[in-house]
Amino acid sequence: MHETNQGKGTAVRTGIQAAKGDVILIQDADLEYSPSDYPALLQPIIDGIADVVYGSRFLGGPRRAVMFWHMIANQMLTFMTNILYDTILSDMETGYKVFRRKVIEGMNLRAHRFDFEPEFTAKVLKRRYHIYEIPITFNPRDYSEGKKIKFHDAFEAVWTLLNTGLEIKKTVFFQTPHKQTLKLGDPASILCRVS
Repeated sequence: MHETNQGKGTAVRTGIQAAKGDVILIQDADLEYSPSDYPALLQPIIDGIADVVYGSRFLGGPRRAVMFWHMIANQMLTFMTNILYDTILSDMETGYKVFRRKVIEGMNLRAHRFDFEPEFTAKVLKRRYHIYEIPITFNPRDYSEGKKIKFHDAFEAVWTLLNTGLEIKKTVFFQTPHKQTLKLGDPASILCRVS
């Protein structure tokens, strides 16, 4: 769909816009994740117990043991996500996500690169959706096999988590003592709340 590589986030956003179904499944294109996990990932949505499902590389599924520092970085970013958003995820950075279309309706996703994972996760959690995790098979590549993510991407993830977490909703309410709603900028307003 793109003439040149514009980054993972751009590719995923384009795919989401093109998707027609009620359930959207995102799988990284590098085949580190096995399509044989599709049924397990879809089951919580089919059963009606989840609107968002993540495939976790850290819940005991089979995996190739490489890239120690990537695992540490992933666990630190996931820990930060859990603190900021009061959740208990095991793998925020997973490239395996399934969700109902309604989850992203009206969601403004801006990520172009690997910052898609923290942006999507933060916005889903801010909307009060609970993420259901399923153990998946994981066969990671290393840099000699074409791995693209770099050390600086971890810093972008931290910035995205903080920036999205601290974003102030731009809904402003103005009320008089008689609960009369006033227009923005009306000098008679005595209560202004940004929530």
